[in-house]
Amino acid sequence: MKRRTLAAGAFAAALIGSGRAKAQGATGEPIKVGAIISLTGPGAGLGQPQRQGMLLAEKTINAAGGVGGRPIKLFIEDDGSKPDIAKSKAERLIFDEKVSAIIGPSLTASTGAVAALTNAEGMPELCFTGLGPRTELTYKSLFHLLPPQDLNARAMLEYTTKELKAKKIGILHDTGYGQVVTNQLNTLREKYGVEFSAIEKFEVGASDVSAQAAKVRAANPDVVFVIATSAVPFRNARQVKIEQPIVSAIGSSTYDYVRGFGEYADNIVFPEFLVGEQPKDSQKAFVDAFRKEYGSLPKNFEAAAWDGVHIVAKAVEKAGPRASGKELAAAMRAPYSGVMASYDFTKDDMTGIDLSSYVFSKLVGGKFERLPFTTK
Repeated sequence: MKRRTLAAGAFAAALIGSGRAKAQGATGEPIKVGAIISLTGPGAGLGQPQRQGMLLAEKTINAAGGVGGRPIKLFIEDDGSKPDIAKSKAERLIFDEKVSAIIGPSLTASTGAVAALTNAEGMPELCFTGLGPRTELTYKSLFHLLPPQDLNARAMLEYTTKELKAKKIGILHDTGYGQVVTNQLNTLREKYGVEFSAIEKFEVGASDVSAQAAKVRAANPDVVFVIATSAVPFRNARQVKIEQPIVSAIGSSTYDYVRGFGEYADNIVFPEFLVGEQPKDSQKAFVDAFRKEYGSLPKNFEAAAWDGVHIVAKAVEKAGPRASGKELAAAMRAPYSGVMASYDFTKDDMTGIDLSSYVFSKLVGGKFERLPFTTK
């Protein structure tokens, strides 16, 4: 049977336009969708923009008539950036609220805690993390809205070795997201012919990592990788006089974190997917709608959240409003052209994003500039 591509970009653009024409919007029985994100704690820099993206998608879909006349109703829960809380919130959403699907969590450890539950229940889960522990490959209802960490690692190394021509790299990373990406960097070290002159780690949520940053500086690398879901290591790296270019990963690229960088938001490169200041043509309608709603520009996590809600809506439209969790999950297994990226949920990594989808941005005086560098 021919696979049907779910075209989120066109679907979303149509909804943005039609929403103005349908004053009454959706009025039927709501389609309940749970969301577990980090609105507080170390992951709040991810969860806050994810919340904005989801709420805008909910509003836009419902203004355009919902799904078959039924509105999407989001139940958004804060996990405090803690896996045990994420799991308890998932239990409440699944068993008490009877949601049809779950979007989130924001962080890798919380995704693992929730995915074990959603997998047992056969419920679709669209998480804001890349592929984590290998056991996730066995889950049949877990989908990733961000690329697997080996792809993030490859994107960082592509830019570092091909654009900067650097071979000696220092790494400063946290013990959560940063550790997962660093593990992948280690597996790719020989392939890219690079040397890690120093690898220093710190706890998630640490308030000062100056000692670790100083050790990285002392190793005199050509480039420094800072990988964390926090602004702290970026500030500390510059405060201890690391003057080399910093390359980071998508998890640190939110405007919330950049505001936390303060005066040090400069000469930092990110492999990512959406540069709000210079979006791709396929992203402009979303960027304009987001700016109209919030008075600010979106980034990757806002776009991924927007995509997540639309993916659920399209799956319900395809499988029917009374579809079981397993039927909804089956409906999601298709190529999907989103605002953040083009996905293919039939792929083994349940993401299907490829290296050529990345764009590269550079922080210059606190603003993102899209770079001409591309991957093949």
